[in-house]
Amino acid sequence: MGSRAEEKQLSSLLPIDKLIVSLFLFFTFSLLLSFLYGSPHFQPPQTDPFLQAACDADIASFYIYDLPDRFDRDLIRHCRSLSPSRNMCPYVANRGLGQPVPDRNDWFATEQFVTEMLFRARAERHPCRTFDPGSAALFYIPFYAGLYTSSVSRQRNHTLRDALGVDLADYVSRFPTFRRHGGRDHFLITGRTSGELMRSASRASENSSTNRLLRLPELANMSILTIERFVWDGKNQFGIPYPSYFHPRSADELTAWQEEMRRAERTHLFAFVGGARTKGQKEVMRALVLEQCGSSSRCLRLECKRGSKDCRTPGRVMDVLMRAEFCLQPQGDTFTRRSVFDSVLAGCVPVFFSKHTAYTQYAWYAPGRAEEWSVFLGPERRGRIEEELSRIPKDAVARMREVVIGMIPRVTYAHPNASWAEGRRFRDAVDVALAALTKRVRDALSESDNNSTIEEN
Repeated sequence: MGSRAEEKQLSSLLPIDKLIVSLFLFFTFSLLLSFLYGSPHFQPPQTDPFLQAACDADIASFYIYDLPDRFDRDLIRHCRSLSPSRNMCPYVANRGLGQPVPDRNDWFATEQFVTEMLFRARAERHPCRTFDPGSAALFYIPFYAGLYTSSVSRQRNHTLRDALGVDLADYVSRFPTFRRHGGRDHFLITGRTSGELMRSASRASENSSTNRLLRLPELANMSILTIERFVWDGKNQFGIPYPSYFHPRSADELTAWQEEMRRAERTHLFAFVGGARTKGQKEVMRALVLEQCGSSSRCLRLECKRGSKDCRTPGRVMDVLMRAEFCLQPQGDTFTRRSVFDSVLAGCVPVFFSKHTAYTQYAWYAPGRAEEWSVFLGPERRGRIEEELSRIPKDAVARMREVVIGMIPRVTYAHPNASWAEGRRFRDAVDVALAALTKRVRDALSESDNNSTIEEN
């Protein structure tokens, strides 16, 4: 009798014991997941089909840091404060693509200073992305450096203006993945010109709009991808394209546009889209271009005047550029211009007046020989633009235009939803940058390893 009673008592307790054990295991596993997923170095595995395609052999696996909101998401949430002159909210919509262009699939009114957002949107669904930092060869810090720079450009207190950049440098430099190679395998994107992020100590007392992010010692070994590198002191800076309006999802869409540009009727010899400038050499060159274009029946001109929306209307801009053989590219507020890439998209051969507008900037993207895809007019030729362009044989112009049209994929930011698995069989601006970064980092680390071996011997 006693034995049966004990068995009955034991059997009645077993379900409770099982429940306790199950709960213990559940909470233990939950705590483990919380610890792992809460780490800035670990993200849960993804099942996004866009990440399932094969990685390009020339692109190393890369890891994207998941930064605290203050470095990226909070900036977008306060989009009305991103620019001192206008509301940026419509332009940072759709992951930086901006507002859709009516009746044009995969065309958007993309703002010229949102490169960091477009790059990130593409990188997050890239097949070479890894969620395991231990297997990564490249590390992407997705800080919205350009948006931050413009948002604090009117802050008079330099300490406050620099604060978020200093915070970022301190934050990322603490990671073991960063310290392992001193940041040599890390990169950062800025959608502003690098000169705006390089205030030197000698200018500390000036009331300029710049900050000192790229002067911080923690970032000295990193690769900085920027729409305009500082040619005199930017050895770790690399130019990437300004964004234009076309963001194809597939190779078929891209090929169709290229064919359209080959068939476009070029009714004018040259064209210029831009406005006047009011300072120094920029004022002189712009005035010269506007005067010569305005006085020639062979030139199309779209002058960007204050208050006019023409130059912010993609269809209006592209209509002018598509109808010309050559597109004039005097420097803008700085050496470079977004119009260079609008011209390439239009199959219009760019005409440069400074080597720093493109030749010293975009080595990853442009053909090695400048004369294959562009025209350079030095100081002695700038006063007779129409005459100089008229001298170029038609067959030579046709060859240059074909090279320009061939450049379109490389300087285009594909739609974030574009996928290898769904027919995106081309390298866009992000792919080109990742391939170049892969080579640079591999070369740098190989050289570092060789030097270490020599020192040990």
